[in-house]
Amino acid sequence: MREPGFWHGPSSLNSHLLKPLGALYGAIAAQRLRRKGLNAGIPVLCVGNYHVGGAGKTPTVLALAKLMRDLGETPVVLSRGYGGELRGPVRVDPERHAAADVGDEPLMLAGHLPVVVSRKRAEGVPLARSQGATVILMDDGFQNPSIIKDACLIVIDSERGLGNGKVFPAGPLRAPLRPQLARTDALIIVGNGTAAEPVAAEIAAQGKPVLRAHLKPDDAPVAALRGKRVLAFAGIGDPVRFFNTLRLSGIDVVRQQAFADHHPYSQSEIEGLITEARRDGLTLVTTEKDLARLRDPAQHIVPFGVTLEFDDPARLRKFVADRLFKARERKE
Repeated sequence: MREPGFWHGPSSLNSHLLKPLGALYGAIAAQRLRRKGLNAGIPVLCVGNYHVGGAGKTPTVLALAKLMRDLGETPVVLSRGYGGELRGPVRVDPERHAAADVGDEPLMLAGHLPVVVSRKRAEGVPLARSQGATVILMDDGFQNPSIIKDACLIVIDSERGLGNGKVFPAGPLRAPLRPQLARTDALIIVGNGTAAEPVAAEIAAQGKPVLRAHLKPDDAPVAALRGKRVLAFAGIGDPVRFFNTLRLSGIDVVRQQAFADHHPYSQSEIEGLITEARRDGLTLVTTEKDLARLRDPAQHIVPFGVTLEFDDPARLRKFVADRLFKARERKE
């Protein structure tokens, strides 16, 4: 879906009119958060956010997977597979599956580590364990109570924050903020903006870590695009952030086109973009997540990858190691 503009603006008539629906949705979501979940038998770490839309969960999952491997763990990602047709449980196979089968994020992640997709997340736990998982790394699912989580790391964009702070559909929050804050074990702020500072102050006041991180563009696409004029397109939660990242990397973005999050590109749309780029002497560039949704990924399109780098990696490492140790103590 494409986020309505009033979610990220000052108080508006639309958000006011939708507030009763938001109150009802929020009450149901808050009650759901209190349900008891399945004990997976191994540590479960969840990467989530308070709101719908993008914040940087996928690069956070990859960064945590790398850290866990450095700690000697075997992480397996568990995802609902948003946008995919398969209900699962199924292990994602990039050679066999398409984004239409398992979702774009699981397909992209499966190029780096084992990923299990299961519409009912708890049903995916046995398959994840059968793949040799010593840790389950949940990609999203913070508001889903079906599995007991040993740590919830919440990602928030420093520029967007929580938008108007209202509950869906009046705003972007998936549940009332207060119960979500209570279930947060660590907050990860991505970028140099200040919109997330009120939330950071509340988390810090609870004695929980606030970790700051930045998205670093991969060297290969920056080198490939240097000196070229670019047509950038993206169908992610925050396309503007992607376009700004390109420009901050010194890339000449002549034209940009934003699509809704998880947009299923048609062949005619891609052919239209390729034709436009050729006509005007531009190089096409998109995100790795967008590229995963293309049936025929194209030598004509440069995927622009990013890596999440933490300002204090030692603090993150200690947090994760402590949580894994305590989780195993409880499960013995």
